[in-house]
Amino acid sequence: MTKLKTNPKVDDFISKAKTWQEEYVALRNMVLDCGLTEDYKWMHPCYTLDNKNVVLIHGFKNYCALLFHKGALLKDPKGILIQQTENVQAARQIRFTSVQEIMAMESDLKAYIQQAIEVEKAGLVVALKTNEDYDIPEELQAKFDELPPLKLAFEALTPGRQRAYIFYFSQAKQAKTRVSRIEKYTQQILDGKGLND
Repeated sequence: MTKLKTNPKVDDFISKAKTWQEEYVALRNMVLDCGLTEDYKWMHPCYTLDNKNVVLIHGFKNYCALLFHKGALLKDPKGILIQQTENVQAARQIRFTSVQEIMAMESDLKAYIQQAIEVEKAGLVVALKTNEDYDIPEELQAKFDELPPLKLAFEALTPGRQRAYIFYFSQAKQAKTRVSRIEKYTQQILDGKGLND
């Protein structure tokens, strides 16, 4: 397969990277060998098929990774796909800590990339959970019962903002911490703002 044209923004990204430079180059060459179009989105190299996101290259402190946008739909015969956090629904990563590791996995990585391309060609979509699929913490439900305008304000928030609050409140292990978090953000919800607004 002929290598596709590289994107100057990705050249710039790689040249300015403080870590993982060699790994980025190896991953980039591998992905381009699979015939995807190189783009630059969310401040990272992103590879697309007919303008649909297939895979992204990104780096963290302890590893760099290929992120498959619809990774939840991929078969994982090698057991290498990682769900970044329990709240990530569609994307999956394959992580690396060296160029040698990437090169040793080249044929497997290309197989996963091809599989991701086939998922995109088939138009498959990850069935995402809706807010109704998440349990409202009982402390939040109690606050809704006590303060009906809060429930109305919460329901007026975007689904993503509702999910962020549900996750944040639910992650507290103790009821008193959940109550404290809800109290802290009650006015923000009433003001129509999200957790990070």
